[in-house]
Amino acid sequence: MKQGKLIVLSAPSGSGKTTLVKYLLHKEELNLDFSISAASREPRSGEIHGKDYYFLSLREFKDKIKADEFLEWEEVYRDNFYGTLKTEVQRIWDKGKHVIFDIDVVGGLDIKRIYPDRTLAIFVKPPSIEELKIRLKKRKTESEDKINMRVAKASTELATAPQFDAVVTNDDLEKAKAEVLQLVKKFIVN
Repeated sequence: MKQGKLIVLSAPSGSGKTTLVKYLLHKEELNLDFSISAASREPRSGEIHGKDYYFLSLREFKDKIKADEFLEWEEVYRDNFYGTLKTEVQRIWDKGKHVIFDIDVVGGLDIKRIYPDRTLAIFVKPPSIEELKIRLKKRKTESEDKINMRVAKASTELATAPQFDAVVTNDDLEKAKAEVLQLVKKFIVN
């Protein structure tokens, strides 16, 4: 099986990358499958192991790092690891599909570095930091401290945008959907 292409959507938390990934996954002509990330955190309400994330204990995650089982990984917050298992990408390629990632900026840039010609890295930019905070609060999934931590991290993440192949500002969801669809279609055809 020849290796497929890799579509990376990265952004600060609350920018809308998950919404855009779900939109792209429903476009059958793109032949995409979702790369399920591994995480060392507890599942949030409604999250399912093997569908939303592979939830691993901190020890399991560190053991997989030592065994070189990750394509990329990062300690996003203290003792809070996220990463992409090599077997996950291979699982999707074995199905004859392209891989789409909903991933943080460091992981997204790592994948682009490892597969420079095979990866389209798209940075999803929020309209503003203020709007980002409003979106995170509307989720009602995290404490005020966690939200503040994510907002503080967002300015660092925004600085990485120029390193991506494309930047899509999500200030109008329908416009952002159309933009990412066009970018991905063009990349897959080439």
